[in-house]
Amino acid sequence: MSKLIIETKNISKFFHDPMTMQVLKDINMNVTQGEFVSVIGRSGCGKSTLLYILSTMDTDYDGELFIDGVSMKKRKESELALIRNEKIGFVFQFHYLLNEFNVLKNVMLPGLKLGKYSNKEVEARAYEKLKILGIENEALKMPNQLSGGQKQRVAIARSLINDPLIIMGDEPTGNLDKKNGDIVFNIFQELSSVYNQALLIVTHDNEFASKTNRIIEMEDGKII
Repeated sequence: MSKLIIETKNISKFFHDPMTMQVLKDINMNVTQGEFVSVIGRSGCGKSTLLYILSTMDTDYDGELFIDGVSMKKRKESELALIRNEKIGFVFQFHYLLNEFNVLKNVMLPGLKLGKYSNKEVEARAYEKLKILGIENEALKMPNQLSGGQKQRVAIARSLINDPLIIMGDEPTGNLDKKNGDIVFNIFQELSSVYNQALLIVTHDNEFASKTNRIIEMEDGKII
C-alpha cells in the first residue's frame, strides 16, 4: 500500500471581489508516493487555484487538506512556510533562477534556508541532484550561460534539494520547445519510477498528460 502524500476532503473556494463566485466545488482527490499525476482542463477551470491551495500558499478555502496525513487547517504561516520548504518542491513555467548566483548556489538556496544540513552537506546534495538531471558539469556556470531547457533542469534540481514528499509543477514545460519539454517529462517520469517521487503537474499539454500515471480533468471548478 503506497503512502498517501496529499488528500483533500470537499475543498471549495470562493472569490469575493467584485462579486462572490465559486471557483472550486467539492474537490476530493489524493496523490500517493511514487505517483505521477497530471491536472488538465481549460484556462479558468480552477486548476492553478487548486494547486495554490494544495501547496498551502492559499489558506482561504472550505474543506480539508492533509499533507502526509496531517491537516493543514488553522496552521500558522510560519508552520506552513516550513512545510512548503521541507515537504513540497515547486517547478513553475518560468525557472526563477537568481542571476547573481551560479547554478550550484541556486540549487542550494532552499536547503540553506531549511537549515537541516551543514553548508557542506547541502552543497554535496546539490551536486547529487544536478547529477541526477545530467547537468553537474554546469554547476559553476551562471544562469545566463544556460539554455532554456538547462535552466528548467536547474529549477527541478532546486525543487529536489530537500527531498520533498511531492513535486508540484505549474505548466513546467509551457515555456519549452518540444525537445526540451520531452527531456523534462522524461526526468519527471524517472523521478517517479526510479526514485519513488510523487508528482502533481498542472499542464495544458494533453500529450504530456497522456503519458502520466493518472489524469485529473477539471471543468468549471469540479473534477470531472
